[in-house]
Amino acid sequence: MIVIGLTGSIGMGKTTTAKLFAEEGIPVLDSDEIVHGLYRAEAVALIEAAFPGTTVSGTVDRQKLGDALRKNPANFTRLEAIVHPLVRKRQEAFLAEAEKDGRQFAVLDIPLLFETAAESRVDKVVVVSCAPEIQRERVLSRPGMTQEKFEMILARQMPDAEKRRRADFIVDSGNGVEAARDQVKGILQKLAAESRRGEKNA
Repeated sequence: MIVIGLTGSIGMGKTTTAKLFAEEGIPVLDSDEIVHGLYRAEAVALIEAAFPGTTVSGTVDRQKLGDALRKNPANFTRLEAIVHPLVRKRQEAFLAEAEKDGRQFAVLDIPLLFETAAESRVDKVVVVSCAPEIQRERVLSRPGMTQEKFEMILARQMPDAEKRRRADFIVDSGNGVEAARDQVKGILQKLAAESRRGEKNA
């Protein structure tokens, strides 16, 4: 089974691209969704202990947690030390299930793939990208987003140019969904062909 790591900076179209992989019948695990689930489950007590007052009625209050993180950038590292091992456990269970089901591919959607050295746990990396002006327009149109928040998020993410340099494949999302869909299909076809060649040579 080929494990594809899907990543891209904020506003690049990664979520849409993940859906395109899913529409091709590929199992996709969204790391952000895992985190949202953990914020209502096993991460709650750990986060409350590390950041008192950031949980309400047994759920992490994302606004309060965000405020705590902005007060001290070092808090991001503390939060990641709590959340990342729990996320990795879920990812491993997902991949084991996909392998058991005889899947040819599985996708791990990981926003901070390079930043957390997760590329070592996947076989191929797909980076979703677009022009900076398209990215900015998309992000600033989101509810509650400000220029300050946008810049803070970008500061924590590896520059897009570096992600593109380290990618095995790049999906350019700047030309619409159908163009991105064609690119996703092309990636899967190329990987399937590589896999067949590898089997013949084995």
